[in-house]
Amino acid sequence: MRVYEDRAIPPTDLELILEAGWRSPSASNRQKWDFVLVTDRAQLQELSTVWVGARHLAGAAAAIVLVLPQPESERYLTIDQYDLGQATMSMLLAATDAGIGSGHSSVGDQEACRRILGVPADHNCAYMIALGYPADRPLAPIIHPDRRPIDQVVHRGRW
Repeated sequence: MRVYEDRAIPPTDLELILEAGWRSPSASNRQKWDFVLVTDRAQLQELSTVWVGARHLAGAAAAIVLVLPQPESERYLTIDQYDLGQATMSMLLAATDAGIGSGHSSVGDQEACRRILGVPADHNCAYMIALGYPADRPLAPIIHPDRRPIDQVVHRGRW
């Protein structure tokens, strides 16, 4: 589980992270996303209960909840989810550039998430990004990442 220091993130850094998501690529420039910034400790604690893998939100300095409206058709579900993936990655990279750690999670209990944040019933809380300064280790590049060997992942020209 991610563990964060008990210190606030400067508003200017939070704005940079949010802007990175806002500037992310979007299929057909749909931009169907909304981002809910949460810094209130009680709300962070409540959000930590909406998914089994979200416990780390309780100790975060902030969180960003990525929200999507119900899609107009099945086609848009896939497109909009892909867009959120790009926005998430952009925000994670912006946070890292600012020396801020992050941890992403999904949302299982939609009703609770909507209630906590006041999200309309025709929208879904898709993902959450916890933000804070790491307490358990310094934020530094991972020299030996725990990944499958690249030659087992990358295929050139054919499988």
